[in-house]
Amino acid sequence: MQFIIPTRYYALVACTLLSAFCVIGLAFHERFFLPLLVFTGLSALGIWDMLQTRHAVLRNYPILAHVRFLFEYVRPEIRQYLIESDIEAQPFSRNQRSLVYQRAKLALETRPFGTQKNVYQTGYEWLNHSIAPVHIEDPNFRVMVGQTRGTQPQLKDGVTQPYAISVFNVSAMSFGALSANAIMALNKGAKKGGFAHDTGEGSISRHHRVFGGDLIWEIGSGYFGCRNDDGSFSEDRFVAAACDPQVRMIEIKLSQGAKPGHGGVLPGPKVTQEIAEARGVTAWVDCVSPSRHTAFDTPIGLLQFVARLRLLSAGKPVGFKLCIGHPWEFFGIAKAMLETGITPDFIVVDGGEGGTGAAPVEFTDHVGSPLREGLLLVHNTLVGLNLRDQVRLGASGKIVSAFDIARCCALGADWCNSARGFMFALGCLQAQTCHTGTCPTGVATQDALRQRALVVPDKAERVYNFHHKTLEALGELLGAAGLSHPGEVRAHHIVRRVADDAVEPLSGVLKFVTPGSLLQGRLEHPVHAAWWTRARSDRFAPGD
Repeated sequence: MQFIIPTRYYALVACTLLSAFCVIGLAFHERFFLPLLVFTGLSALGIWDMLQTRHAVLRNYPILAHVRFLFEYVRPEIRQYLIESDIEAQPFSRNQRSLVYQRAKLALETRPFGTQKNVYQTGYEWLNHSIAPVHIEDPNFRVMVGQTRGTQPQLKDGVTQPYAISVFNVSAMSFGALSANAIMALNKGAKKGGFAHDTGEGSISRHHRVFGGDLIWEIGSGYFGCRNDDGSFSEDRFVAAACDPQVRMIEIKLSQGAKPGHGGVLPGPKVTQEIAEARGVTAWVDCVSPSRHTAFDTPIGLLQFVARLRLLSAGKPVGFKLCIGHPWEFFGIAKAMLETGITPDFIVVDGGEGGTGAAPVEFTDHVGSPLREGLLLVHNTLVGLNLRDQVRLGASGKIVSAFDIARCCALGADWCNSARGFMFALGCLQAQTCHTGTCPTGVATQDALRQRALVVPDKAERVYNFHHKTLEALGELLGAAGLSHPGEVRAHHIVRRVADDAVEPLSGVLKFVTPGSLLQGRLEHPVHAAWWTRARSDRFAPGD
């Protein structure tokens, strides 16, 4: 078999060969002594890079990656350049990634010389503090999911299995999109921190099970892990996986923020034996994820499917995830809740700005409601139907910091999920080569040599640190505002600058409905006024 040296090792190979050449040359002239020291030193450095476990990029790019760390080292000296170029062009990328790295590595987070935000720029938001702050002893905030339920088929022996979920969890990222080592590191970190790890629609792989961290099993339109050979839903295979104690909740994926309504295909050459095993498909054959479900085709059918999965899983919390698109479709689901008495245990609202996987540019930039609008619409609809207490709300979409969590809670979320935040904790550099299989840090690749650079124990600790430090920061934020739990955050606690000379609390900027308003026929929200009466529970299309 032909042996090919990856190009990323060329620097190490070149230094090693030059060292050997200098050894030979030293026999003829002493001028080769200094080059010998240089190239031998670089060779030793490259070997050390491949053996150390803290930096995945060094393990994959020995010697070469030190250039990146050099730029990090001199960053304070060129900070003004960075502020004028990269930070302004990509405010999320550098600022938030740096925050995650600091927390994951337990580095100093404090920053001198005040805020770097333009506090007089329209759209700037802040949390109002209290003159009487409180001290929060334990910031391990949790929310119980699955205690309050609507009508459903009677469970055997009345078994129910509610789950106390952390307010900050790993969002859906599939094995196949992420490497085996990345999945194991996320799950080990989740196990240590006591938070949940969403499997993504790629189902539960053997790598999810190694450390036993809590799983939210996401079931997409491909029914991976619970499908028949023809791609339809399989009850028997669902029961076999869902009744595993490690699976704490089941999430039906209707759509995702990265490419809602699109579906996808994993090309055959990428469907390895391990991926095929996890998904229940044939290896090396195109793996199709349809754009819509086949187990139901109406809002009522969706809720009946929710009840069916809850019964089959012996009462585990079952809900669904979606990025809000046509508002009448979600309104149809809400009407179906009233008609059937079946409510999901939870709904996760994904924002159109979210998504860590590859997607068509048009979908990434211009399809799907942003998280803020989608979350508020779902919250308002449930409040207007007096169903908000029965259904928990999760939020995902570019959520990384403690303030991101607090702001989502102010808009109605009970908990938040993060994908890119935990990818950064794993060491992701946002090289944006996820779809090519050449991830420089071993996070998003199935290349065995590349992913070995991601050392599971080290990165699992960073995942845990990021979660723990973010909840600590959330506790400090809440305490400063005089609050004791994220569930106490309301829209009036967050203030937004709406003009150069005007600010308003979110309660004054955004529209919130009164409890029971929809039941009473009062269409207080403009989207309700436009579409509520046309929504149908028996079909996703609007009525006349």
